[in-house]
Amino acid sequence: MMIKKLTMYYDGLCPLCQAEILFLSRRNEAGLLRFVDVNSSQYSADAVGVSCQQALDSMYAQYDDGELINGVDVFCAAYERANLPTLAWLFSRPRLRPMLSWGYRFFAKNRHLISRIFGPVALRLVKATSKQRV
Repeated sequence: MMIKKLTMYYDGLCPLCQAEILFLSRRNEAGLLRFVDVNSSQYSADAVGVSCQQALDSMYAQYDDGELINGVDVFCAAYERANLPTLAWLFSRPRLRPMLSWGYRFFAKNRHLISRIFGPVALRLVKATSKQRV
C-alpha cells in the first residue's frame, strides 16, 4: 500500500508547535511529511481552501491528492509517516478520540499561553536530543 505524502500547516509563532514540527521533521526519513508555517508567505489560503485564522484555530494538513484533514486526525497521520507507530495507534483509537479531540481543542485555543510556559523548554529539549542523534 502506497502511503500518501502529507503537508502539515502549523503556527510557526508557537514554540510548542515549533518543537512538534522539529521533532517530526527529524523523523521524516521517508520524506512523507512537509511543513508549512501558516504565518509565512509559503502558505496560500486560497490554494489550500482554509483561511489563515481557520488554520490557526485547528491544525490542518493536506494529502498530496488534495484531501484535507484537521485536528487529531493530523497527528495520527503525521505520527504514522514519522515512523511512530505507537503514537499513531493511540491517536487512532475510537474510544480515545473524544478525549484527544477535547484536549486538542483546549490546547489550540490556549496554545500561546501554554506555549509560553512549556514551549521554550520543549523546543530546547527537542533541539538537544536531535543533536545527540546525529
